[in-house]
Amino acid sequence: MEHNALNSTVDRLWAAEILTSLSELVTIPALSPAFDPNWSASGHLDAAVEHVSRWIASRGLPGATVETVRLEDRTPLLMVDVPATPGGADAGTVIMYGHLDKQPPVGGWADGLGPWTPIHRDGRLYGRGAADDGYSGYAATAAIEAVHAAGGEHGRCVILLETSEESGSPDFEAYLEHLRPQLGDVTLVVCLDSGGNDYDRLWLTTSLRGLAAVDVTVKVLETAAHSGMASGIVPSSFRIMRQLLDRLEDSKTGAVLLPEMNVEIPAHRLAEAQAAVAAMPGAVGRAFKRPAGMRQASDSDLELVLNNSWRPTLSVIGAEGLPLPQEAGNVLRTHTTFTLSFRLPPTASAPAALAALQTALTTDVPYGASVTLSRAEYGDGWNSPELAPWLLATIEDVSKNVFNNPWATVGLGGSIPFMGLLAATYPAAQFLVTGACGADSNIHVPNEWLHLGQAARVTTSVAHVLHAHATR
Repeated sequence: MEHNALNSTVDRLWAAEILTSLSELVTIPALSPAFDPNWSASGHLDAAVEHVSRWIASRGLPGATVETVRLEDRTPLLMVDVPATPGGADAGTVIMYGHLDKQPPVGGWADGLGPWTPIHRDGRLYGRGAADDGYSGYAATAAIEAVHAAGGEHGRCVILLETSEESGSPDFEAYLEHLRPQLGDVTLVVCLDSGGNDYDRLWLTTSLRGLAAVDVTVKVLETAAHSGMASGIVPSSFRIMRQLLDRLEDSKTGAVLLPEMNVEIPAHRLAEAQAAVAAMPGAVGRAFKRPAGMRQASDSDLELVLNNSWRPTLSVIGAEGLPLPQEAGNVLRTHTTFTLSFRLPPTASAPAALAALQTALTTDVPYGASVTLSRAEYGDGWNSPELAPWLLATIEDVSKNVFNNPWATVGLGGSIPFMGLLAATYPAAQFLVTGACGADSNIHVPNEWLHLGQAARVTTSVAHVLHAHATR
């Protein structure tokens, strides 16, 4: 494969083709179904799929088919099936994954920026979905096109772009089962919905935390009462909620107390974390702006990395029953509802963790208060298999020739729900989980942006991996 031709093709595609179409994709408010229950009527998910579908079809990849797959009552899935080149005919299928649904816009964008207004500035593309994960389908397509332009080889490539990832991928398993006979022997999975701690090297995600979440409501009254009349007689729903949370988490340290949510950290993952923090001291905390005087959870970089990758954490991400301060009266409220979101270690059993959580919240409730649970969800994490020699050699090569820096690994604190599913479905496959996002890319929050240079370098790296996979 001619490397200069590959590099120049990727650079040209990003500058002359991808940036314009990706910017147009940013303008589509394709909210994930959890944030747009009327997604089918609003049509934004379909519009995003149609937009990317047209662009991929226009590339003219030899023999490629571009299809929108629709199962009843499911969000649409875009599937691009590209036949293998002659040299890759026996390599098996490569699944290349991304998603087109988006998080809500969220207020507080900087002046001149907005969620649906693409802004290209200083090598960055700002806008919701630019980095998470709208660029992925373009990068996957460009990598295949670059392999052709450089005279390389690739196995059969199937690009799958789902539209419910930000809702926990509730539809992806049904599509994977539906398509399983078509997909055949999957030997490599490329996921571009990740990233790392900087934009100077190729980052491989080697583990992903799982998730368990639930809405818990503590109810103490049928009708709200004057706080001066009822306090001291009726226990506060908030105080009971605090007691329940104390069963789950040590409020001083943040340590999660449920055994089902804790695992022993594998020795090789501990070694990877030690190597990562040694290479970039202090990098793990620099991405997050804190108020003056606010300290990190630990003074140890290693502890911070392990907290974020192999230890469970609890975040209260929502609340109901609490009026705004300016609207609060002297009232003993009827109830308090919290949304509890646990990030779980990669090898923890999410169903077991959720069951333990439900038991802890509903057993021997203080004062016999009413506790109801709703909107429970869970997803297992993922721990990557050992890299095959051919993949390790390719990663070493692109690190030297594309990035001019050693590659690094990261245990991702967030979740990519489908990864555990794919790993279980295709246990013999190799996995390349990478991407162009950094800790400061602002995914899910205001001012989301994509590092265009890193996106191009990741695209080039994926092209090299495709060629190596086909010729191994």
